[in-house]
Amino acid sequence: MTDFLFVHDHFPGPFGFLAEALMDRGHRSAAIAGEAAPGLAGLPILRWRPGRKVTPGLFPLAHPTEAAFINATAALRCALDLRKHGFDPAVIVGHPGRGESLLLNQVFPRARRLAYAPYYRADGDALGFDSEWTRPPNLEDRVRDRAGNAALAMAYAEAERLVCPTEFQRSLLPAGLRAQASVIHEGIDTDEVRYDPHAVVHLPNGRKLTKAWPVITFIARQLEPLRGFPTFMRALPALLEAVPQAEILVVGSDGRGNGAAKGRQSQTWKERLLSELDGRLDLDRLHFLPRLTHAEMVAALSVATAHVAYTYPFSLSRVFLKAMACECLVIASDTAPVREVVRDGVNGIVRDFFDADALAEALIDACRTPERWRSLREAARRTVIDRYDRRRHCLPTWLALLTYLADAPARA
Repeated sequence: MTDFLFVHDHFPGPFGFLAEALMDRGHRSAAIAGEAAPGLAGLPILRWRPGRKVTPGLFPLAHPTEAAFINATAALRCALDLRKHGFDPAVIVGHPGRGESLLLNQVFPRARRLAYAPYYRADGDALGFDSEWTRPPNLEDRVRDRAGNAALAMAYAEAERLVCPTEFQRSLLPAGLRAQASVIHEGIDTDEVRYDPHAVVHLPNGRKLTKAWPVITFIARQLEPLRGFPTFMRALPALLEAVPQAEILVVGSDGRGNGAAKGRQSQTWKERLLSELDGRLDLDRLHFLPRLTHAEMVAALSVATAHVAYTYPFSLSRVFLKAMACECLVIASDTAPVREVVRDGVNGIVRDFFDADALAEALIDACRTPERWRSLREAARRTVIDRYDRRRHCLPTWLALLTYLADAPARA
């Protein structure tokens, strides 16, 4: 039996399936997480709370690093409690985004460390990508962006291995770190996430959506420019006019999202776009939902005639891959994370991120000739099965790496 420690602010996060698999194999796991972490049944979890806030008036560039070490100190106390109870991990699997894992080697000096590296802020990715909604980055923005990497760089430099979900995210790492980074996605359970021909989506107003209607889905954690929400909304007037039967299902939190917005952000992105398009949208066919359960999401993707998946050069949404696993016709943006997965006309449709007219045209074609795109929908699912299937590919690769680290000589 081997001990494994998972560190994630919102555990289980991307690590739940790994922890479950290790427990199924007779190993012992525990987690250190933030206060709001949901946890995982049967797995001990200690939740940290920051002891204080960052120091007012401190040099601003130091704020991210100070916050990281405040969090690291709180997580350190959790680790001390684990050690008192005889827990001694061979491997620490950590997401260092908030700094929690930075000091754990002082409690568990013999543990091998694996750092999950889904991002590394760097010039040339999302910074300055969208000039309409975010101001062009100035020197202050770029310096602040680089300073925010300090704690991440320390965590990554001290880890034996890094894991990035995609090649694009690996490419954002400094050259010196890429050699120790493996690309392993958490994967999609394609036995569970698959097209359901009998799916029904129940709307709050009592209506039901099925495959009988052309249905377009847009799903994001936040309705914001980062995921192409403005381009999507601007494509809808032409679509709704050209396809009178079309129903639009938009799922996501109506918050202010990420990015440095131009001017004062008194409205949410949804409010801004609805105001801009006032009088041009049939609101009876435009349905906004804040969130869906997993089963409801699979149902929505199963009834979808097309699913819109746009993104800045940023992390690839898991909903994107779930849509492909459900044999959706995915209409995606021509950006780096997408190009890693989707080939235009082969397993999806790719259009310019900013071109709302091109998106509207693709959506209209999808609604008018749904059978024309059958081969792309089938190829989309094959792509996920061949490259991102959790049970067949991702989990075995993760377990092999963890076994390798656990069996490596302990730190002196």
